[in-house]
Amino acid sequence: MEAFLDTLFFLYVYLMLLFFSTSFLISESSSLFPSCRLWRHFELNGMHKPGDVILGGLFEVHYTSVFPDFDPPGFRHAMTMAYAIDEINKNSNLLPNVTIGYSLYDNCATLVIGFSAALSLASGREEQFLAQETCLGSPPVSYFATCSCLSDRRRFPSFFRTIPSDAFQVRAMIQILKRFSWTWVGLLVSDDDYGLHVTQSLQADMAQSGAGCLAYTEILPWGENPAELKRIVEVIKKSTARVVIVFAHQIHMIQLTKEVVRQNVTGLQWIASEAWTSAAVLQIPQLMPYLGGTLGIAIRRGEIPGLRDFLLQVCPDLHHNSSYGNTGWLEAGGPLCTGQEDLENVETEFLDVSNLRPEYNIYKAVYALAYALDDMLHCVPGRGPFSEHSCFTLYLALQTAATPPSLFLSDSTECISCPEDYWSSPQRDHCVPKETEFLSYHEPLGICLTTTSLLGTFFCAVVLGIFTYHRNTPVVRANNSELSFLILLSLKLCFLCSLLFIGRPRMWTCQLRHAAFGISFVLCVSCILVKTMVVVAVFKASKPGGGASLKWFGAVQQRGTVVALTAIQAAICTAWIVSASPAPHKNTQYHNDKIVYECVVGSTIGFAVLLGYIGLLAILSFLLAFLARNLPDNFNEAKLITFSMLIFCAVWVAFVPAYVNSPGKYADAVEVFAILASSFGLLVALFGPKCYIILLRPERNTKKAVMGRGTTKT
Repeated sequence: MEAFLDTLFFLYVYLMLLFFSTSFLISESSSLFPSCRLWRHFELNGMHKPGDVILGGLFEVHYTSVFPDFDPPGFRHAMTMAYAIDEINKNSNLLPNVTIGYSLYDNCATLVIGFSAALSLASGREEQFLAQETCLGSPPVSYFATCSCLSDRRRFPSFFRTIPSDAFQVRAMIQILKRFSWTWVGLLVSDDDYGLHVTQSLQADMAQSGAGCLAYTEILPWGENPAELKRIVEVIKKSTARVVIVFAHQIHMIQLTKEVVRQNVTGLQWIASEAWTSAAVLQIPQLMPYLGGTLGIAIRRGEIPGLRDFLLQVCPDLHHNSSYGNTGWLEAGGPLCTGQEDLENVETEFLDVSNLRPEYNIYKAVYALAYALDDMLHCVPGRGPFSEHSCFTLYLALQTAATPPSLFLSDSTECISCPEDYWSSPQRDHCVPKETEFLSYHEPLGICLTTTSLLGTFFCAVVLGIFTYHRNTPVVRANNSELSFLILLSLKLCFLCSLLFIGRPRMWTCQLRHAAFGISFVLCVSCILVKTMVVVAVFKASKPGGGASLKWFGAVQQRGTVVALTAIQAAICTAWIVSASPAPHKNTQYHNDKIVYECVVGSTIGFAVLLGYIGLLAILSFLLAFLARNLPDNFNEAKLITFSMLIFCAVWVAFVPAYVNSPGKYADAVEVFAILASSFGLLVALFGPKCYIILLRPERNTKKAVMGRGTTKT
């Protein structure tokens, strides 16, 4: 647990790291210091704005100086600094009566050009610049970058670190390796201080912590070098290490992925440094089979209100460098903008301010310098922060204040847990309601079951109409028409109650569905049971001395028995609902990204007793009808009842295991199917043969035919 917390801490701390080695410099014009002369001028892409205090910045606006490739995010980084300075100059409460200017240069992702731009910022663009005493002194410069090499106070006394060094990123990487037990990894680094110092640090820390070993270490070349890239990718492809750490710049990954795609190298787990973790140019569908699942450490994202409106004001100025012009950034031979273009409705990477990470650090760094300058301007002698509480001059104060700040942060993380009913959006930036799943009337399964239920109800109504119209015929009268009508009515209720299992579960539907189902089937089966008993009694009464048995099966007794048996089921349902009522429930156990809306039975015992009572009556009817199956032909009602009960019991025996093993809405579908199948079985088995005689064989629907069939054989 402690190691995991350390991982979180290092990951969080490193959110403050900035892409590449962006540098901020500051100089001040003063008549207190002697002057020196420039030896040469550098031809650099740049933007300038005059001011009392000049802040300098180096940004990667083009990838290389040999093959220029414009980098919209890099230009946006530079304009973010310009925006922050413009915002500070408009703030009357911060640095009043002091105007901040800037000199912004393009380093072209090349060390030589970056150093040239740094020297220009240190010495100024004029023929003369001022130093403290002699030209041998340190220039009035303070800058920052992530390279751990810059932590050497002896070599870089004026370095002012505003973000943690790469040493913290290395430690975070090692924690990731230990967390997932990845002990055999490859390492790719850029051919500069950013990559080379990481190599030394990673090897030393891995050996010390026992996190694992490096299978190989390769240095990615600057510029176009297809042969070297081909060799490196072949090393990756042949190695048994499936985890690859890449400490390199975005341009290196662009070149590397081209070769990775060409050789079709898949199945690797990439771990990205902050320089390319969130690079939009690498987050495209074509690269997902190769880079999908990459783990990386990103800079903390922030909001900069008003930045997009500021970016929309950027326009070319072909005659002189303006505050918002882009003359210095134009490529040689590139098409020139007229300044009349409307960017408001154009989707460009330059105007995308939805994921401000390095820009947020640039914005904060400019404000940090502004507030430091403001504090020094308001310093009271004797209460200053320097030796003997003095207030140094602006230049000396900046030199003295170049001390690394403390790695103690008070924020909380950006990640939040979504509520139980919500799920993270595909962009992982907000919570969206989870999909709700239930047996709906609008899906194919629900439509089929609803249609079948309504058809069953319609067939019951048709049979009931046939029996009512032919109620005085021998076939209807000989089969106890009152109980037949009651069976048809109960079957109609069975078909209709299945509709309660379809649709969004609600409290009343959850309570009513099982009660209606249980009572309807008990009414039906109890009528069949009584009808079977009457058939047996009538047969016994037809024999000498058996007439006394009919007195126990008169119309009143039949109705009373049906009511009593049904009342028992009603009492079971009432006790179940009162003690542990079924209720709608949002189940999140089946799926993480959806809610299964279902009715919980409340009491498993209540549900079991309800089904068990129906099964008991069905088994009694089946056994009684089975024993009476050999009665003479005119009493063949027993055979039909035997067959119908056999179908009924088979359906419900198969229902129990299918119901238990069906999740969510499919459990409801199984129960509806069992209700419909058993209802159709009873309807067809009990009334199919009678409807056949009534409609298609009317010559057999006579008293003579019915009585004739009752003749016993000797």
